[in-house]
Amino acid sequence: MTYLKLDDTDIYYQDQGKQSAKTTLLLSHGYAASSAMWQQQVDFLSEKYRIISWDMRGHGRSQSPSDIGAYSSSASLQDMKNILDACDVEKAVIGGHSLGGYFSILFNIKYAERVSGLMLFNTGPGFRNQKAREDWNLYALNQGKRFETKGLDALRGRIETRLGHHTSAQGLMNAAEKMLTQHDASAIDSLPSIKVPTLIICGEQDKGFLDPTAYMNKKIPSVTTVLIPNARHAANLDQPELFNQALGAYLSSL
Repeated sequence: MTYLKLDDTDIYYQDQGKQSAKTTLLLSHGYAASSAMWQQQVDFLSEKYRIISWDMRGHGRSQSPSDIGAYSSSASLQDMKNILDACDVEKAVIGGHSLGGYFSILFNIKYAERVSGLMLFNTGPGFRNQKAREDWNLYALNQGKRFETKGLDALRGRIETRLGHHTSAQGLMNAAEKMLTQHDASAIDSLPSIKVPTLIICGEQDKGFLDPTAYMNKKIPSVTTVLIPNARHAANLDQPELFNQALGAYLSSL
């Protein structure tokens, strides 16, 4: 197991696959999930690509600081950059699921020179409308409260949250309040300025993210969008073969 200490916080990551590959991927999981959700993609891609995956603060094997000030989207973007630096990777295809996809868009804003491609899985670009953002933030806070009342038993819901090695319900609560909530329209406003080839994948049964998927498909200049049949929010786990097929086609086109 590999850890990187950032701001006195141990961040867990894995560096797998073909180390000499020309293309490296950095994969970020969704809220309450972990890097374990990518194992079938790592197995599929390892012969051709280098794959770096990691656990966000408060998630999986990463540390869960007691100080809620240690959690933020900006801290997560810095974690992503520092992991690339530690792996001596100058540019990578940046991809993520749900919250990890949202962070991937923000990473492209802040560190565009480090991005060779974007992959957005079952994710959305945030909100321009203040009321919609407030509704989302209320949803995010309620997600955190589930861990206050149920502890780690709250992970028994979706398939992606049952994987991994979570150790702190408090860490997941803090992440919901400071990382899952959104505070501006920077991500959605950035879509037309994305300069790298972008892959969007969404499960056809993930109703809450079908409209955001269609919106991103219209706004991002160089984009390929794939809807996976019989798949919900974790399309890579519901239909791994179809998901990997789309992933492989995109990466081969770069």
